[in-house]
Amino acid sequence: MLRLPAFDFQPARSVDHAVALLAAHGNNALPVAGGTDLYANMKLGLFAPQLVIGLRSIAELRTIRFDPQHGLRIGALCSLDAVARDPAVALHYPALARAAAMVGTPEIRNMGTIGGNLCLETRCNYYNQSAEWRKALGYCLKRDGDLCRVAVHSATCKAVNASDTAPVMQAYDARITLVGPLGERNLAVRDFYQNDGARANVKRADEILTEIVLPLQASGMRSTYRKLRLRNAFDFPLVGVAVTLATDAQGACTQARVVLGAVTSAPFEVEAAGSLLRGSHLGEEIAAGAAEEVFKAGKPLENANASLLYRKRMLRVIAQRALEDVSHPLR
Repeated sequence: MLRLPAFDFQPARSVDHAVALLAAHGNNALPVAGGTDLYANMKLGLFAPQLVIGLRSIAELRTIRFDPQHGLRIGALCSLDAVARDPAVALHYPALARAAAMVGTPEIRNMGTIGGNLCLETRCNYYNQSAEWRKALGYCLKRDGDLCRVAVHSATCKAVNASDTAPVMQAYDARITLVGPLGERNLAVRDFYQNDGARANVKRADEILTEIVLPLQASGMRSTYRKLRLRNAFDFPLVGVAVTLATDAQGACTQARVVLGAVTSAPFEVEAAGSLLRGSHLGEEIAAGAAEEVFKAGKPLENANASLLYRKRMLRVIAQRALEDVSHPLR
């Protein structure tokens, strides 16, 4: 049985208190919200903080507010279950409700937070193993080594972003707020992530994510999220596809985004698919063409529990199903 290493725990009284603790303890401290990602990684020996700073006591980060003029604001500590069940999220941002409902098991969704899912550690079959396993194999770029075990000639780590909500947030053009000792930063989700599994996002060690803001969606907007996983009960995605699409009164597509998850180290927008959809009337031929663009652009690697050839072929299938979801009104 894998056990947690010894550490001190201190609950934060406020955002400012959490930031001050992180700044004071430097690399020896890590924040925790639901703990469904951090504690599992600590058991594997991937992290060994001396101090874990609890964020769950910060009540103001557990609110969901919808404004019909401006959109949706979600506190980073809202549970995934709360996001999935919120009526405003389900009505105005159905792809987000769907993605949150697909994360893990009910127990994980009750504990895990939306902020934690956006900051989920990138994953790889060579990295997410016990300390003994990684020592026997030889370490990797993401932890203690000097080469990527997935692509040995790569200068960057190829661990994948396995967040279900990240591609959806990017498809909705969401923005996030980071708070640290230097103040507050507000940036688009697409600018938050980096295509390097070892340095997967731009959040500094002394910052915490406090809020996600989703803009009001265009009239006629439809959206969905589809994922492929080995076990539908709880697994991480092998591939994920988020689609947002708006049409005018004549049924012509005016806006379209197709964003992939679990393929690269960051959510990946297939711009060619969006370009093909815009201006069309979303027939079967157009949907098939957009799915083909996803197939051509997506380049999975051997870093998940399925072969790259299978994941590559299934990109077309999952994209086709997602596009069928939004080709007809959902209600």
